[in-house]
Amino acid sequence: MEISLAEWTVAGRRLTAAAGSVVGRRYRANYDVFHLDAARPLAVVADGMGDGPGSTAAGRTAMDVFVRHAASAQDAGALRGAVAEVQRAVIAAGRELSDLTGCTLTAFVGDSSAGAAWLVQLGDSRAYRLRDGLLELLTVDHTAAWLGVLNGWYAPDSPPGRAARYRLTRYAGHPGAPEPDLLNVSLRPGDRFLLCTDGVADQVGYDRISQVVAGEANPGAAVRTLLTDTLVTGDDNATAVLLNVG
Repeated sequence: MEISLAEWTVAGRRLTAAAGSVVGRRYRANYDVFHLDAARPLAVVADGMGDGPGSTAAGRTAMDVFVRHAASAQDAGALRGAVAEVQRAVIAAGRELSDLTGCTLTAFVGDSSAGAAWLVQLGDSRAYRLRDGLLELLTVDHTAAWLGVLNGWYAPDSPPGRAARYRLTRYAGHPGAPEPDLLNVSLRPGDRFLLCTDGVADQVGYDRISQVVAGEANPGAAVRTLLTDTLVTGDDNATAVLLNVG
């Protein structure tokens, strides 16, 4: 298991980050993609929908386009513009393919001018924050399951609830080109941010994620532990990025 590392400074705060991905047992290939930038505080995860060429094309296209257009983005308008470019590119790629071409996109974009960061959310990958011992989910899953559980349509572990997890209401490549959710978050010493695909969130329980993120000071070791857990408890592709604020 290869772990990528990066280190940045945002308004005098030192950020250390680690990222990794595993294939799991369900698929022959990994349809997750991540980017941990070497030059600037930028981390991104994407999860292709399905297991065909469309999944591969969507993840790679979305990642390449977002990283390129988010290079200088420091505000909400620029980030929405970057995702709009992603939508155009993934939709165009899908016209050349016969199968579903779509993916999720969740990003952490440091805002050096404000000592903060933007979270960009499209789909059902996730961003968590550990602060003062509490692990919080900062993003919303853009799925029918999220709407259904929130509104009492069905229980989370019921057959309809489980099936609805695979019905995304927003994603890169959606014909309606939906906008992302954007959240600006402060960066406090001791904060830890976890970006992950559903291969982590669905296969490793909240308590275990919290235990690993809070208990392991080294982000690389924490990512390795989480991904190893997914290989024991589940079979989906899994990707995690952990960022520590020093």
